[in-house]
Amino acid sequence: MARFFIEVPHEADTIVCAHAVRIFLETGSHFLTNADWGCSDGEHKAWITVEAENKQEAQRILPSAYRSRAKIVQLNKFAMAEIEELIRHHQRSAA
Repeated sequence: MARFFIEVPHEADTIVCAHAVRIFLETGSHFLTNADWGCSDGEHKAWITVEAENKQEAQRILPSAYRSRAKIVQLNKFAMAEIEELIRHHQRSAA
């Protein structure tokens, strides 16, 4: 399975903010109830990291009202050997 970082924005209005948090908590979903929020620092977004088969499956984890606003990014890690090979390959191509 792939890992995805999901960013879900909402309006800065206090009531709208509280409503967004409440919706996430009421789902009972492990992913949503453990979301990280930036609201206390003026960044009105929730952040979630999930494992899913694809972006569409990751999006379906969200409450429907927030799906169209969410930014979903597939995450990956690199090993030093991979990066060194990538650099060598591109240096040869540029020559």
